Amino acid sequence: MTETEQRGAMVKALRSVLPAHCVLSDPEDTRPYECDAFSLLKQVPLAVVLPENEAQIIAILALCQQYAIPIVPRGAGTGLSGGATPVANGIVISTAKLNQIISIDARARTARVQPGVRNLAVSDAAAAAGLYYAPDPSSQLACSIGGNVAENAGGVHCLKYGLTVHNVMRLRVVCMDGEIVELGSEALDAPGLDLMALLIGSEGLLGIVTEVTLKLIPKPQMAQVIVASFDTIAKAGDAVANMIAAGIIPAGLEMMDKTSVAMVEPFANAGYDLDAAAILLCESDGNAEEVAEEIVRMSAVLNAAGAQALTVSFSETERQRLWSGRKNAFPAAGRISPDYYCVDGTIPRRYLSRVLEAIHTMEDKYSLRCANVFHAGDGNLHPLILFDANLPGAFEAAKAFGEEILTLCVELGGTITGEHGVGLEKLNAMCVQFNAIELATFQAIKTVFDPLHLCNPGKAIPSLQRCAEGGRMHVQGGALRFAHLPRY
Repeated sequence: MTETEQRGAMVKALRSVLPAHCVLSDPEDTRPYECDAFSLLKQVPLAVVLPENEAQIIAILALCQQYAIPIVPRGAGTGLSGGATPVANGIVISTAKLNQIISIDARARTARVQPGVRNLAVSDAAAAAGLYYAPDPSSQLACSIGGNVAENAGGVHCLKYGLTVHNVMRLRVVCMDGEIVELGSEALDAPGLDLMALLIGSEGLLGIVTEVTLKLIPKPQMAQVIVASFDTIAKAGDAVANMIAAGIIPAGLEMMDKTSVAMVEPFANAGYDLDAAAILLCESDGNAEEVAEEIVRMSAVLNAAGAQALTVSFSETERQRLWSGRKNAFPAAGRISPDYYCVDGTIPRRYLSRVLEAIHTMEDKYSLRCANVFHAGDGNLHPLILFDANLPGAFEAAKAFGEEILTLCVELGGTITGEHGVGLEKLNAMCVQFNAIELATFQAIKTVFDPLHLCNPGKAIPSLQRCAEGGRMHVQGGALRFAHLPRY
C-alpha cells in the first residue's frame, strides 16, 4: 500500500467509527490546526478528529495502532511551546467537544470536568457556591483544563495557590493501547506511586485525559494590589527576595521592566509609571483584616527596598485595572512587533536582577528588543523577544537569543520551563538541562505508556543523536554530559 493509499484508508477508517462532522480531512479544514500559539513551527495534519466521548477516543487510538499513525492531543491550542503542533502524516485529536462540567460539589470543594472545559468556566460555575479554581494562566478565558494538565499551567497566583499539579485531585486517562487508568483520589492521598504527578505536565506524551477532578477553594472576601515603581532593576529584584524573606507570601508577585511597561500602557491604560526601570505588582487576598495587615507589611518591605512610589487599589475595579497591563502583555506585544518569541524559564529569585542585566546585554548581541514580564515570586521568567519573521535571519536570531536565556537559567540553578512546557521549542535546551542517562530514563518511561511511540512523538524529549549533532554533549568522567554553558 502506497503512502497515499494508506492515508486514504486511515481517513476512511476514522469515518467508520466517528460521525462525519467529527472528522476533518480537507486542507481548508485542517489548516487551522497546523500549530498552537507557538506559530513559528507549522505542519498541516493528515486529519483532525473531534471525538464526543471516551469510547470514540478508544476507537480512534485502536485505528492509529493498527495503521501505525501518530497522534497529537490538542486542547484549545493556546500552548506556547509547540506541544500541539501536528506530526507529518499524523492526526490531531482535539478534545474541544469534551466540554462538560460534570459536577460541582460545594461540600467536598471539587469540580469534575471534561478536558475541553475552559479554565475560567470552572470558576464561573463554582461562583454560586462561593468557590473558585485558583490556577489562572493569562489565557484562562480560552485555555482548556486538559491543556492545563498537559502543561502543568500556572498563572499570576501560583506563588500562593500552586500550579495545576497542586490543584488536581484525580485524573481519568486513556492510554495509547486503549486502557483506561484512573489516578489520584478525592481523598487527601491515594495508594501506590504518585503517577498522577507524572501525567500532569507530560505534554500529551503518555495518554489522553478524559476527566479531571479539580480542587476548589473559597473565594477571598477581598483583594488589593500594590504597584511599586523602582528606579533600578536591582532594587526591584531585592524587594522580591526581601518580601519572601519577611515571611510574606503574596497572592501574586509580578515584575515588569521598563520596556514591557512602555509596551502595555498604551494598550491597557493601567496607570503604570512609564519612568520606572521596573515595577512590581504585589497582591494580598483574604478577609478585610488580613488584607489590611498584609498591605501594610508589604508596603514597608517595598519602601525599605527603595520603591519610588506605591499605588494601592481601593476597589475591585481599580484592582482589575492595575492587573490589566500584566494580563495583556502578550497581545500588547503583538501591537508593536510583527512577531514575538516568548521564552519561559525559571531561576532562583536572588538572580532576578542578574538575569535581566544579562538579557539587556543579549539585546545588543542579537540586535533585538526584549520585553520582560514574569512571575517574580517563583522566579518564572517570560521574556518576550520582539522580531520580524519577514526579515532574513530574524527568526534564527530570536531563537538563538531565547536558547541563550534558557542556558543561563540552567547555569544559575534554574530550569528551562516553568509552565509552558518543552514541546518542539525547547528540545535543544533539554540537551543542556539533562544528561544522557536522564534523557534515556525519560524515553523509557514514555515507552512503558506508549511502546510504539505514536503519542505526540518528537516532542519534549530529544534524542541523544540530536543533542550530539547540536554540539551540546561531551564525555566527562565516563558519562555523557552537556557542554557549552556560557557563564555570566
